[in-house]
Amino acid sequence: MSEIIKVGMADLKTCKSPDGVTTLGLGSCVGIAIRDPQTKIGGLAHIMLPDSTAMKNNSNIPKFADTGIEELVKQIVALGAQRTRLVAKIAGGAQMFAFQNKSDMVQVGARNVEAVKKKLGEMKIRILAEDTGKDFGRTVIFYPETGDYIIRAVGKPERTI
Repeated sequence: MSEIIKVGMADLKTCKSPDGVTTLGLGSCVGIAIRDPQTKIGGLAHIMLPDSTAMKNNSNIPKFADTGIEELVKQIVALGAQRTRLVAKIAGGAQMFAFQNKSDMVQVGARNVEAVKKKLGEMKIRILAEDTGKDFGRTVIFYPETGDYIIRAVGKPERTI
């Protein structure tokens, strides 16, 4: 019987088939699901901010796109995944509040998505699908066995990417 492992905010977890990982409340945060399709090993990171270097006392590695993705990959590979086969799917990065001021400071969701794409690109991990942006939060469930990334949002039909 499979288990669904909960990932908190600014957190990450890994798993092997047939288990899955889930996280609640992706608003401006981004959920990065990474897997090795051959070994069916994968994981999910729930990042809150784009860049760890912009803050002091940033010891929470999964909180940031740059450090969280690196750590997730490290843990997935430690479980037996092959680094060169890793692929990703991403969700979240919403603009949750309407502001008159469109400054970078309030565009956290868009900045998170951009930082995630940049980091995955640097690590040569291909993004197979995404459900990002817009103005609503998401809850996600990821199954490394199949690669299914289920997206749930209030008032919207469930999607699998």
